[in-house]
Amino acid sequence: MSFVPSNQQRHLRACMVCSIVQVQQRFIREGCPNCESFLGLQNHPDSVQECTSQVFEGLITLADPTKSWVARWQRLEGYVPGVYAVKVVGQQTGTHDPFGRQLPEEVVQSIEDAGGRYVPRDGTVHDDDA
Repeated sequence: MSFVPSNQQRHLRACMVCSIVQVQQRFIREGCPNCESFLGLQNHPDSVQECTSQVFEGLITLADPTKSWVARWQRLEGYVPGVYAVKVVGQQTGTHDPFGRQLPEEVVQSIEDAGGRYVPRDGTVHDDDA
């Protein structure tokens, strides 16, 4: 994980909506580069805690998401270049999450109001479901 200093790796979090991986302070300072318009994480540490997770698997580095088959496979088309998690543990409120992390219902509603559709990044939704 050379994209962050080794002493910062324990502060990595993945967005539960787009799966981009950043240190917690960057989410607080700058928000999510893909989801900020509806998540509003910038300068809101509580929202960062609710909408990101420290529990994720695998990392993908995308230099050009518009040309990458991996970006299409992971549903990352249209997102900014960066480092993304393959899976992020954390689910919509009302679904079972053994770790207790759930995306608040009002956040899911904000995504839908913005014309999007929340697809969990934990591997529970398959291509035919999305």
